[in-house]
Amino acid sequence: MSNSRSITEFLLLAFVDTRELQLMHFGLFLGIYLAALLGNGLILTAIACDHRLHTPMDFFLLNLALLDLGSISTTLPKAMANALWDTGAISYQGCAAQVFFFVFFIGAEFSLLTVMSYDRYVAICKPLHYGSLVGSRACAQMAAAAWGSGFLYSVLHTATTFSLFLCQGNAVDQFFCEIPHILKLSCSDAYLREVGALVFSVSLVFGCFVFIVLSYVQIFRAVLRMPSEQGQHKAFSTCLPHLTVVSLFISTVMVAYLKPPSISSPSLDLVVAVLYLVVPPALNPLIYSMRNREIKDALRKLMSRCVSEAMNFHSTSADD
Repeated sequence: MSNSRSITEFLLLAFVDTRELQLMHFGLFLGIYLAALLGNGLILTAIACDHRLHTPMDFFLLNLALLDLGSISTTLPKAMANALWDTGAISYQGCAAQVFFFVFFIGAEFSLLTVMSYDRYVAICKPLHYGSLVGSRACAQMAAAAWGSGFLYSVLHTATTFSLFLCQGNAVDQFFCEIPHILKLSCSDAYLREVGALVFSVSLVFGCFVFIVLSYVQIFRAVLRMPSEQGQHKAFSTCLPHLTVVSLFISTVMVAYLKPPSISSPSLDLVVAVLYLVVPPALNPLIYSMRNREIKDALRKLMSRCVSEAMNFHSTSADD
């Protein structure tokens, strides 16, 4: 029997079955991670370099890309290193840091998606007041509130989780330090504090979810009242990427944390964790770039500029 005072490291056991399986997971995660870095990096560069993308919605999209990069970088590099070097060890402090940053980025991202739904609501339902309600100062304040809420979530859950008395060993049956799996290591009468924190967070998340749903109900009502089909199509096209990202985020998280305990298994938990932790950061840039003409144009110009500069550099080097 061990407790939290004697634990110096945790063992992440998701990928320790066979060496071939470890290398397969390493290759899969490496490909997804590079795709997420490339996609979100291109979104960040395009928005930063193109003055036409200096709009409130693109400002929030820039923040979303930063959060996606942070969330996937919190867990995947360690998981890839463990798979490559055939180990599952993570230090106690490293596990606590992983929980802190994971909850921070996930909480801030959901808060930001809520803010983005408000932006779409004002843009479509109150277009004459858009400049005053969603100005540069208001955008900065809403983005800061989203990041701040993520910080509060992470402090609450990290402090509560790692103040528990751990009496069931140090083996975590997952590829990262996930709170529900850490709770399985605690004593039966101690984890109720973290359950209370989870109930509090779920209440706040449910409030954000209701706000998003009500916002889109008003948006759809306003769009359907538009006399022009072209105007309806344009309004829907501006909302569809955000609605797709929200649906992807909420559905994967709901599957992860609201699935019945009767169907829970280590392999299913692993697949679900990959769905909500790895897939959204990799797909979000693709969703926005495919549905946003300005971003596609900016990315096309950025790629053309990089190709031309590379060709000029190559020709200059050949002349020398």
